[in-house]
Amino acid sequence: MKDMIISPAVEFYDVVTRTHSEGGDALRSVLAEVDPSAGPILDVGAGTGRTVQIIAEAVPGARIVAVEPDLVMRTVLTHRVVADDDLRSRVTILADDAQGMAIPETLSAVVLYGVVGMLDRDERARLWDRLLPRLAPGAPVVVELLPIEQPQTLPPMPYAKERIGEHLYEATLRGEPGEDDLMVLNTTWRITGEEGEVRTVHGTSQWHTFGLDDLARETGLTAERLTLQAGLLRASG
Repeated sequence: MKDMIISPAVEFYDVVTRTHSEGGDALRSVLAEVDPSAGPILDVGAGTGRTVQIIAEAVPGARIVAVEPDLVMRTVLTHRVVADDDLRSRVTILADDAQGMAIPETLSAVVLYGVVGMLDRDERARLWDRLLPRLAPGAPVVVELLPIEQPQTLPPMPYAKERIGEHLYEATLRGEPGEDDLMVLNTTWRITGEEGEVRTVHGTSQWHTFGLDDLARETGLTAERLTLQAGLLRASG
C-alpha cells in the first residue's frame, strides 16, 4: 500500500456509510452464521468502527481484531470501543496497515470493507498469501468494492446527503482514469444552513479497479455478490 494522503473529507466518513447502508446489512447477514469459537474476526481497514459495531452485534461473544492505520479514523474507532463495555472487552485495535498487521493463527471471518481497492495487484497477492492459510474451514471473507471494474470517466453524481442539526450535508462524486488500473475520485461536500452555504470541502482519493470475479481468481475462493458493492468469498464445499 502506497503512503496514503488522507482526504480533508475524512470527517464525513460516517455520513457516507449511513447513506450507503446496504453493505452493512449484507455483512450482518453473512456473519450471523459464523462460529466465533473458530477464532477471532479480523476487520481490516476498520475505519471509525462502523463495521466493528456490526460484527459485535451479529456475532455475540466473538473476539474482534480491528486494524486501522489512519490516526484520525483510529481515534474515532478507539472512542467508540472505549465508550461501550461490550466492545471494550472484545475488540483489539491495531495501528497497522494491511501489509504489516499481525494476523491471529486462525480466523473465523475476515472483513475487508473499503480497503481492498487501496492495494495494487502485488499487494493483494501478498495479503492473500498471509490471510488464506489462517482461515478456519468455511470462514467467510466479506469485501466491499466500488462497482467499477476498469478506469473510466464518471460525471458528477449525488453521493451522500444528511441533515445534522441545523445544517444540511450534501456530497457529489466524480471520477477520472488514473495510471494503470487506478481511478481518481473527487468528492465535493457542501454544508448549508438557513443563512446559506457554511463551507465547502473537497476530497480526493485513489482506487485500484477490479471486480469480485478478479478477487475469486486471485484467491481461489468462490465468489457470491451480495449487493452492488459487497461480495462474499469462501472456499467451495
